[in-house]
Amino acid sequence: MQRLNKNNLGALANVASLPNYDRDAQQAGIVHLGIGAFHRAHQAWYTEALLNKGAQNWQIIGASLRSPTVKNQLAEQDGLYTVVERGPEGEKFQVVGAVKDVLVGPESPAALLEVMSKPEIKIVSLTVTEKGYCHDPASGNLNESHPDIVHDLENPQAPKSAIGYIVGALNARRKAGGKSFTVLSCDNLPNNGEVLEKVVLQYADKFDTELAAWIRANTTFPCTMIDRIVPATTDADRGELEGKLGLRDEGMVLAEPFSQWVIEDNFCSDRPAWEDAGALLVDEVHAYEIMKLRLLNGSHSLLAYTGYLAGFDYVSEVMREPVLAKLCQEFMDREVGQTVQVPTGFDMEEYKVQLRERFANPGLKHRTWQIAMDGSQKIPQRWLQTLAAQLDGEGNIDYLCLALAAWIRYVSGVDERGQPIDVQDPLAAELKSLVDANRGDAAAIVTAVLGVKAVFPQAVAASEKVHAATADWLARISEQGVLAAVKAAQQ
Repeated sequence: MQRLNKNNLGALANVASLPNYDRDAQQAGIVHLGIGAFHRAHQAWYTEALLNKGAQNWQIIGASLRSPTVKNQLAEQDGLYTVVERGPEGEKFQVVGAVKDVLVGPESPAALLEVMSKPEIKIVSLTVTEKGYCHDPASGNLNESHPDIVHDLENPQAPKSAIGYIVGALNARRKAGGKSFTVLSCDNLPNNGEVLEKVVLQYADKFDTELAAWIRANTTFPCTMIDRIVPATTDADRGELEGKLGLRDEGMVLAEPFSQWVIEDNFCSDRPAWEDAGALLVDEVHAYEIMKLRLLNGSHSLLAYTGYLAGFDYVSEVMREPVLAKLCQEFMDREVGQTVQVPTGFDMEEYKVQLRERFANPGLKHRTWQIAMDGSQKIPQRWLQTLAAQLDGEGNIDYLCLALAAWIRYVSGVDERGQPIDVQDPLAAELKSLVDANRGDAAAIVTAVLGVKAVFPQAVAASEKVHAATADWLARISEQGVLAAVKAAQQ
């Protein structure tokens, strides 16, 4: 089967939306680190909308800091790929041309640094997931012992981490007497721009204090809030699309129809008019970001761990189980919603209903296992800040502790049917060893896991209420199974 490329776009005119601009005449203005599915279905999708409206010179140079997978997918396709929106009403296809090229950091670090250093690049954005920040999630500080950070400080011309690339490119800009670029985090972290700025400056201070001072004076790190459910693409998805388009698209991405992007309008250089494509440019992102992280991402993780343990492969299946659908609603209403500051004019109740409808979307095959990945990096933002707020206000914490217990049960590495769980987490080995060392004693397991300082802040780790409730849930889950334990608690 022929691959999608610029020479056969015309064959798709009746089934998909196509780029309406001259891609060859466009110049790149953005380098994006971490060009995975989410970026292609979100930030690149917004940028494509602007290019279709006549915006100039805002194409994207994508970069993978790990594997050549995306480069291999898109190279034969001239950077083109299809965004497949799946909703309850069916599918919609859009071919996106915003990605001009894809580089692979490990193949040539110098080539990526050179591109990032070019004056026409106004923005370096990134989606590298929480672990890509090489920081301690509990404190927000740079993890100076992280292997990639140790390597990058010793080998600044051949970095491995996003932090090393950013500081290396900024150093080249400074030496050339050029202007800085805006560094735009698009990852699910509260105050993501501030977190990124902190680790960049801490790294730069260790590398060159004068460079750190220059970055402080010349570079901005806007905060953002991103929202779109983008499940992992499977070979079955590619085969299904091939049957509908008549062309093979190895780079396709799936997404729900809903998309939201809130951006702090704090750029040190030119920027695309993303607001013309539906993004919201604001002075302060924090309220939107906390609302989304705690309600959407927090609930998503709760459904992932309880749903996986209960034997569900997909979130939409979890939402069809009345016990877990009710758990999701009560988690939002009774615990998380109490900690969220509602932006002026925002309908919180409608938002919660909308979230549950999105989770239940049968068109998205969003795997519970995928959402459960890297929990040790995610739960500080998704659950623990909510838990700390509820402890301060003496609010409800029961389902937050259930969430922690389900996560602890998950990272034990064995499911309720005795089958191994493929736990993908930077701390997987450490967490499993803590559980194994205390197996059979729920209270001891909880004490050991809550003692992991890289995950749990002192306010949470020292709480007797959190210990007691989490241990109680862990014991019930271990004895009855998660579904029966939750059902019993709801009666």
